[in-house]
Amino acid sequence: MSALAAQAIGTGRLDLLPLRVEHAEEMAAVLGDPALHTFIGGAPDTPRSLRSRYERMTAGSPDPDVTWLNWVIRVRAAACLAGTVQATVSPSAPAPGGSRGSDATPGAVAEIAWVVGTPWQGRGIATEAARGLVDWLAGQPVSTVTAHVHPDHRASAAVAAAVGLTPTDEWHDGERRWRRTLARGSAPRP
Repeated sequence: MSALAAQAIGTGRLDLLPLRVEHAEEMAAVLGDPALHTFIGGAPDTPRSLRSRYERMTAGSPDPDVTWLNWVIRVRAAACLAGTVQATVSPSAPAPGGSRGSDATPGAVAEIAWVVGTPWQGRGIATEAARGLVDWLAGQPVSTVTAHVHPDHRASAAVAAAVGLTPTDEWHDGERRWRRTLARGSAPRP
């Protein structure tokens, strides 16, 4: 697998911008609602703790076989940040049980995630950002996209379905794994 790097991605209303440490202060406010952590756990980060986390994220994965790709979601018309999308790309899908083995799916796998700040929810931003990310991944050496969705998080399940992922019978830490196999060389959806 060749090295991937986050690149700016444009959609109809959004700019997905590669994550920078300098985004931490604005993103701490965007992600500051404790309700965002209902399904993902934890509590909102302070600007300082988010800055530290972004420093680790932008430094890259300590595993040379894994690539961390992170973007902030910028709403173009409002000229402000509204959330994040990310992809963790590894050389193959983990086999059931968590290890890579001969029964793993061939080709790179991108595990994606998204979060949109409370004021921006209900506007299709998560779906548009996730679709932009999946379309971009379809042009990369990635064969499979997965996401983990809490079974009670209907909005996140709707995003996963809208970008072509389907639920599997696989579970991890109480979340259902959703999956989509990408057609190599497929053109992004309009």
